[in-house]
Amino acid sequence: MKGGIFSGSVGHKLIMSITGLFLVLFLLVHLSMNLTLMLNNVDMFGQHWGEGDMFNTGAHFMISTPLIRVMEPLLAAGFILHIAYGAYITWRNRKFRPVKYAVSQKNEGIEWTGKNMFILGLLVLAFLCLHLINFFWRFRYGAMPTVELHGVVVDDSYSVVAGLFRSSVLYCLVYIAASVLLALHLSHGFWSAFQTIGWSNQKWFARLRVASIVYAVIIGVGFSSIPLYFMLVK
Repeated sequence: MKGGIFSGSVGHKLIMSITGLFLVLFLLVHLSMNLTLMLNNVDMFGQHWGEGDMFNTGAHFMISTPLIRVMEPLLAAGFILHIAYGAYITWRNRKFRPVKYAVSQKNEGIEWTGKNMFILGLLVLAFLCLHLINFFWRFRYGAMPTVELHGVVVDDSYSVVAGLFRSSVLYCLVYIAASVLLALHLSHGFWSAFQTIGWSNQKWFARLRVASIVYAVIIGVGFSSIPLYFMLVK
């Protein structure tokens, strides 16, 4: 076939789906890491973890492990490809399909999310840029406080994250709103990606729809719980 499997509209959707599933896995890892922000002053794994110890341990591992550093450009490439192909496919669909299809009441909820995937993605992207400036850029290139952890001096990433959540209710609300928007994006994107790569029969479609909702709720509630923790508990 001229151009290969990734050429043409189907190939473009395939690239967007594969990169989307890659980002789905990343979100699970990222959420697992972030949830340790709420594990303070606990006894686990045979030792006591003070406030911020578990999160700082994870952050230090992520920064100091060569394999993780190698994965960072791959992750960035995944984001860029997903966004670029999403934008191109949206533009192409609007150019060649200007007339909207009729939507049945039964599929209205599904269609709303599907039709607004690009808008939802842009809103999540806007928050991602803010998130990278506040945390990733600071962690990599900014002046970081330090703390001694089990005899090793490490960056006190916990105090930076916790400090922002504690000092800015507005940022907490924006974070929660972004988590909800991300969950909506995933509730359609998850099953749609699997459908694109071939899991499109009726039996798997029903299962993937349920899995998509469960996954989206886990991501949305999980990320939202972090600012709520610092607003209401800490």
